[in-house]
Amino acid sequence: MKSDMSKVKKQNILRRILEKFLNRVRQHDGGNREVDRKENNMDIPNEILFPLLIEDINKGKTCTLRLRGNSMRPFLESNRDLGIFSSPGEVKVGDPVLAEIEPGHYVMHRVMKIENGDVTLMGDGNLSCEYCTVSDIRASVVGFIRNGRHKADWTDGWKWKTYSWFWVTLRPIRRWLLAFYRYVWLNIFKLKPYKPLKSREINEIVKNFEHKKSSSIKK
Repeated sequence: MKSDMSKVKKQNILRRILEKFLNRVRQHDGGNREVDRKENNMDIPNEILFPLLIEDINKGKTCTLRLRGNSMRPFLESNRDLGIFSSPGEVKVGDPVLAEIEPGHYVMHRVMKIENGDVTLMGDGNLSCEYCTVSDIRASVVGFIRNGRHKADWTDGWKWKTYSWFWVTLRPIRRWLLAFYRYVWLNIFKLKPYKPLKSREINEIVKNFEHKKSSSIKK
């Protein structure tokens, strides 16, 4: 009981710190924002971070978040790349999404199958699937900022679609491809450290997406 209470107290403290941080960023950039997982040297857990992120997404805002975990290798790397999240539109097979597969358990994976409202998800760096419903999808991942570049790789662009086609097609040998990437490729080509972009640079990328989105809606 005591440990549960201390955990709740810690989460409440983290939530207050994060809300103050997000309010500062909202005032700075007008709504579209990058959320860092660390504030005051504390790692913000997903069960606190994502609900606040989703709250803004539901208001029509576009958010960016530094990714954590290896479930979307080899295209994306933990603590190096940023995901760009927007409100979920018409979700299709092949789309990367943010889903809440269990209460408080969020994953950013690729949609592998949709049937009668049931969704099969699989991370590109995973060997097994996870499951949810369409209503459990909290956000669409519309693009990625990789390795500190000043240009996003959009999920409707040729680069992501080409990579996706090859990676999904090669699923039968994924286990060996991931092993080669981890034990051979990364030992030869070392990962570069995270290069943070300035807020104005991220805002410019997000504004380009929103301009493209609004233009497509007008058409």
